[in-house]
Amino acid sequence: MKASERKIRYGMIGGGRGAFIGAVHRIAAGIDGEIELVCGAFSSDPQRSKDSGADLYLPPDRCYGNYEEMMEKEAALPEGERMDFVAIVTPNHVHFPAAKAALEAGFNVLSDKPATFDLAEAKELQKIVEKTGKVYGLTHNYTGYPLVKEARAMVAAGKLGKIRKVVVEYPQGWLATRLEASDQKQAAWRTDPKRSGAAGCVGDIGTHAENLAEYITGLKISELAADLTAFVDGRLLDDDANMLLRFEGGAKGVLHCSQISVGEENNLNIRVYGETGGLEWHQNEPNTLLVKSLDGPTQVFRTGNGYLGAEAASAARTPPSHPEGYLEAFANIYKNFANHLRAVIDGTEPDATSLDYPKIEDGVRGMAFIEAVVASSKNNAAWTKIDA
Repeated sequence: MKASERKIRYGMIGGGRGAFIGAVHRIAAGIDGEIELVCGAFSSDPQRSKDSGADLYLPPDRCYGNYEEMMEKEAALPEGERMDFVAIVTPNHVHFPAAKAALEAGFNVLSDKPATFDLAEAKELQKIVEKTGKVYGLTHNYTGYPLVKEARAMVAAGKLGKIRKVVVEYPQGWLATRLEASDQKQAAWRTDPKRSGAAGCVGDIGTHAENLAEYITGLKISELAADLTAFVDGRLLDDDANMLLRFEGGAKGVLHCSQISVGEENNLNIRVYGETGGLEWHQNEPNTLLVKSLDGPTQVFRTGNGYLGAEAASAARTPPSHPEGYLEAFANIYKNFANHLRAVIDGTEPDATSLDYPKIEDGVRGMAFIEAVVASSKNNAAWTKIDA
């Protein structure tokens, strides 16, 4: 049976009992009814993994004690039964070994971000992706919003003129106290250098801001000057970051991310200014895009309307004024990745929409961004080039 005639099958690494992002991935994968979960290694604890699989009504023989067992046994199944790709939803330090194992076992990969623990791993993973020829995606899910795609199309069409300035922000307040000292699992691993990597706030949400800025503008950050702080006593990684950006082509930018901004939830927002126009988008109100001009009133663009471009239209599922948000944006990453995978399996040419999701190159850039931010901050916010 052709992949275009069936659901795409996936397995999950991580995301078991007590996890947060695993459930988000499963909901997102299921929204369009085109992808099905068939197996998993849901925890580093074998029994917890099997129990988590039972919670999801999976057959016991498809709930594995670890991802190594999962690769071996899935690869041994008939082609019509085994998983098509692996979703990796673990803490950062597991991303690389799990992705490497999957790719080398012949499976495609869709991983949570950041791609790896450090830049060296990301560059090694890129080589593995190229060598195996497998499809690799990264869930920078904020690029899945319809009006983020509309903003990107506007910039690409020159409607703002040459880009001059980018301001992107991602403040949260949930780590304003030393939450990791309690039994809060999400806080514990995100503030642990052994599991999170060289950065805390920057790796967790700063990379989302970096990726969003580059996605919308089509410009790459070439160098930056960064100041990291761990405001909470006893915290081992940064919980606040402020930086200046220089983009290829001459545009300048400001990026700040924070997890100690009391009262903020997930207030990701971006403003882009060109020679003839500007735009503004807020994740707290994702169905609205403000478009500004030199000598006219600000225009309000809304999701689901017929005046939007093809990219935004393909990412929307409901009529105007029926709000779509985080889960639907996440689902667009899964949908495009799965459609690309269908084309690869069937030997057909994928369309442009199917290719619109973050790939290994974005993963390498994210890790290079983290490394440059940390190096700059250690050197008194000195300008530092991004090595990607």
